[in-house]
Amino acid sequence: MHVLCLGDSITRAQVSADYLAILRELVPTARLTRAGVNGDLAWNALQRLDPLLALQPDAVTVLIGTNDVRASLGGPTAERLIAAKNPPAPPTRERFAEHLSTIVERVTRETTARLALLSPTVLGQDPDAPQARASADYATVVRDVAAEHGVTYLPLHERQLAHLRAAAPRRPAFVDTPAYRNRALARHLLLRQSWDAVSRSRGLELTTDFVHQNERGARMIAEEIAGFLT
Repeated sequence: MHVLCLGDSITRAQVSADYLAILRELVPTARLTRAGVNGDLAWNALQRLDPLLALQPDAVTVLIGTNDVRASLGGPTAERLIAAKNPPAPPTRERFAEHLSTIVERVTRETTARLALLSPTVLGQDPDAPQARASADYATVVRDVAAEHGVTYLPLHERQLAHLRAAAPRRPAFVDTPAYRNRALARHLLLRQSWDAVSRSRGLELTTDFVHQNERGARMIAEEIAGFLT
């Protein structure tokens, strides 16, 4: 079974724990194609579809939207993302829905693959903070698009949100800067610390830097996809 995993840096797994590696353990018969690009918006993922759909995978999973949420919040992060990814119009909730719908339409029209959409991961650690509320709002967009097109919806965001509420971790203020992310990356690459160790040092439950996943967060993604595939 050939599975195409479409996404952003969480799928690329250069600055995040690797959910594809965990998925290989859970579904050893699957042949996985990693189609994640750092910083991608849904619009960027849509532009990359031609060669990916030509592979004619048996199943496609889509985990996209984290950067659309971050770009929608404004500020320096949004400016960096928009400058790097050059979308034709500023990212909005409505444009995210449009681009995700087009991805679904193309996958279903141009392949025979089974398709699953994952809701985006929770941004930050405080479920009541603006960033987490925004990611929850975009999760409803993914759910609605999946329902509209009759494809599988995997409630990753809801699972992570329930975990955060049950675990009652500290709720440190959200930080989304290159420096904060790069310090996590340096500790992992240079000091050989695991992603979970980086998380623990920062009091974080599912992420290393409020955005990218540690092993616990990545395992949730892999388990959601494994349940779809098996």
